[in-house]
Amino acid sequence: MTTSLQQSSKDSILQYLLKENKASAQTIAEVINISPQATRRHLKELEEQGLIELFITQIKTGRPQHLYSLSKKGRERFPQNYGEFAVSFLDTLTETVGEIQVSKVLEKQWQRKAENYRQHITGKTLRQRVSQLAQIRKQEGYMAELFCVEEDSHNPPKFFLTEHNCAISDVAESYPQVCSHELEMFASLFPDCKVERTNWINDGEHRCGYLIQGLS
Repeated sequence: MTTSLQQSSKDSILQYLLKENKASAQTIAEVINISPQATRRHLKELEEQGLIELFITQIKTGRPQHLYSLSKKGRERFPQNYGEFAVSFLDTLTETVGEIQVSKVLEKQWQRKAENYRQHITGKTLRQRVSQLAQIRKQEGYMAELFCVEEDSHNPPKFFLTEHNCAISDVAESYPQVCSHELEMFASLFPDCKVERTNWINDGEHRCGYLIQGLS
């Protein structure tokens, strides 16, 4: 019961900060009707989880004021229909400029994303580079995992990148060409490798998978 009450209080704190932007511990305690001690405990835990941030503001008289606000991670806990908006936007764009132009826009988008990835993939070995890509994709919400299929001195290294979640599933379902561009993007990141898609969520599978094999 105690855990349930604590969770409810934390949710109330997050919801209040979403509406009010910033608030002190005392104000939060009064609004959600729990003790200042319990409020500070919840705030400390939420801050440790990265869901809220503490700001200290200096006022002319008296002690500095401690105010709390939602972090980016905290805001992401609330429903955000980015996928629905993106699909609607692409639908409108297709009606306005046509499918060919939209395809060019999507191609430009993956080229820009590839360039961003390229700045973070700096390892010398293939293992280092694919590991960095897997970590980036995991941070983006793809639930990426990397498996070593083959890595010895007699054969080219081979890795399997699997993604258990599609962070752009709404868009991919309506515009599957983004997945084709994604494959092109991975291939461009590893010009010294053969990159092929082995699994695809859009085909009804439970994951997307890419085999990345060194050419020499």
